[in-house]
Amino acid sequence: MRNCPDTQDAWASEYAEQRKLSIAFDHEKKLIKLEGGSSVSGYILLARILSAQQKFVDAELVIDAALDQSGKWDQDELLRTKAKLRIAQGKLKNAVETHTLAVLQVQNKSLGTASNVVKNKGNRDRSLEMDIWLDLANVYPALSKWQDAEVCLVKSEAINPYSASRWHTKGLLFEARGLHREALKSYRKGLDIEPNHVPSLISTACVLRQLGDQSSSIVRSLLTDALRLDRTNPPAWYNPGLLYKANLGTSAMETVECFEAAAFLEESSSIELFR
Repeated sequence: MRNCPDTQDAWASEYAEQRKLSIAFDHEKKLIKLEGGSSVSGYILLARILSAQQKFVDAELVIDAALDQSGKWDQDELLRTKAKLRIAQGKLKNAVETHTLAVLQVQNKSLGTASNVVKNKGNRDRSLEMDIWLDLANVYPALSKWQDAEVCLVKSEAINPYSASRWHTKGLLFEARGLHREALKSYRKGLDIEPNHVPSLISTACVLRQLGDQSSSIVRSLLTDALRLDRTNPPAWYNPGLLYKANLGTSAMETVECFEAAAFLEESSSIELFR
């Protein structure tokens, strides 16, 4: 059992979530060795662990090694991971180029398998394509390419119009333009689709707090739900800290605890969730 690939992978993910990154790294290296370097998911998790250690260059080297060893049909998710590593390093134009390669790869793969009955894999590819379009929609505003971001949202809507993540991204674009009420509508539509969508819970709470439309108890309730669902999310800790800080009836200790937890988690955050 100790040398079972599935066991090594499960341990690596578990330790990574607990921010025991060195132990997680060792387990994932063992997995890759056990599978003879053939595990694309193993390389991706290894790169995520390295990114949580802020070792972005090393993480990119891992992905490059995986790209060299993988077949052309297995490169789409690797390319997406490489793009996200470049975003983390502030290389936004390079990230756009790599994301574009990733979306072309997944589209070509879909064409190549169109005649076969591989429904589950086809669904996975469509989901990955949507994720890439949303990644691009989040990058383009930083390059002042608002129209390109909107095009990416249209592309993602064609894949799945009932996506909480898509509505959340749309809300972020409204918010970046100062259109807070439009952003709030988008976040709420996302929550209508997926009530436990953590980013939408947090963003809804933040906008309500900015607008001052609702009592602090409603904002606190949204943030409490977000924290209950994901205790490793830095904004889920940071925003209650801001709320406690503004509330004179809250102890300073609660405020400090929230800020400290948020800082710790932010420093060890990966480019992507470990699971």
